[in-house]
Amino acid sequence: MKVIQALGVRKKFGEAEALAGVDLEVRAGECVGLLGPNGAGKSTFIGLVYGSVERTGGDLKVFGLDPATHGRAIRKRLGVVTQENALDEGLSVKENMRLFARFVGLPAAQRDTRIDELLHYMSLQHKAEAPIRFLSGGMKRRLTFVRALLSDPEFIILDEPTTGLDPAVRHLLWSKVNELKGRGRTILVTTHYMHEAEVLCDRIVVLFRGKVVDSGSPKALIATHSPGYVALFAEENENKLKAAVAKEWGFALQGKQACVRAPTLTDLLDLQSRTGVQALQLRPANLEDVFLKLTGEELSQND
Repeated sequence: MKVIQALGVRKKFGEAEALAGVDLEVRAGECVGLLGPNGAGKSTFIGLVYGSVERTGGDLKVFGLDPATHGRAIRKRLGVVTQENALDEGLSVKENMRLFARFVGLPAAQRDTRIDELLHYMSLQHKAEAPIRFLSGGMKRRLTFVRALLSDPEFIILDEPTTGLDPAVRHLLWSKVNELKGRGRTILVTTHYMHEAEVLCDRIVVLFRGKVVDSGSPKALIATHSPGYVALFAEENENKLKAAVAKEWGFALQGKQACVRAPTLTDLLDLQSRTGVQALQLRPANLEDVFLKLTGEELSQND
């Protein structure tokens, strides 16, 4: 079953085209990562799915329904962890959740039981009566997960769910997302953390300038676009490295580092020996390398 099917979806804001013919599908039970730089069209696409943005063209179905005409029916079946927490700072944790439980139509007799269950699930039961303004940033973020799960949705959208969180909270939320996957929930994630996408997602869709530039499993995308190993060197070694890097390898300046991609780790160790330049880091290529290549900041061939 396809939870989302988008064919040629377009959205224009005046003369600006945010989505330029997007073909994308999300199948039931999978976790799909929607990646792209700021302005690529990720938030616009989520707005279309949710029914808060009206598309300019193309065909879009969510649960087989058109969000433009059946937005309410779709929203009953999905939960959203928004980029902003949007919690009422003057109310307690439980008061906030009671308001939202009523908003999503949870029967009154079930509200407190469901809220308590989810607060415990997100390790927030001890904060049930605490005012929102006294919660840490990580606690507020976990509470947005509670809010998104109140209606026990079939489909969950996580819009940059762990931005600004410390590693401990991030790993806690990853474990919860993986538990939800294990229960058969369908999940769409947007994130700027490439490692997060590798950990969570069965499949990645990369958006750039309103178009899908590629999709596939993290492993398949790495094998296609950035196979091998990467070495990071201090920027001042650029000229020496460039002269020594083989033509078929990749070389680029990224920030204040010179990056070299080679087929094998042995190639990079040999490069260090030949140049007398010690790498700051040696690692297998990862999804971040794929992202940089597909969005125009690739490790280009040295010629």
